[in-house]
Amino acid sequence: MDPISGSIGAASSTLPLALTPPGGNVAAGKKGDFSAALNQALEQVSLKQDQADDYAKRFQMGDSNVSLEKTMVALQTANISFQAMVQVRNRVVSAYQDIMNMQV
Repeated sequence: MDPISGSIGAASSTLPLALTPPGGNVAAGKKGDFSAALNQALEQVSLKQDQADDYAKRFQMGDSNVSLEKTMVALQTANISFQAMVQVRNRVVSAYQDIMNMQV
């Protein structure tokens, strides 16, 4: 089954899933849920990048099952997911630095 449907709406709807922890609720959770959610999001971003690379290679080789539209949507989805993950990382680092600079 092909996870990229070829429409931009379907590609953009997968982004929040990459950053949503299991269960979908950030506030309610058990100890360690943040790290599990972060690991899951990193794995999903990596999978999206691998899939986009696979589509690009298959398109370049002339595979008739992979269209230019699917390839471009997969590449943009991977790019947006990666950019979102970088922003999350930047916010986490910023929060850590703020906590470390607090006087006790």
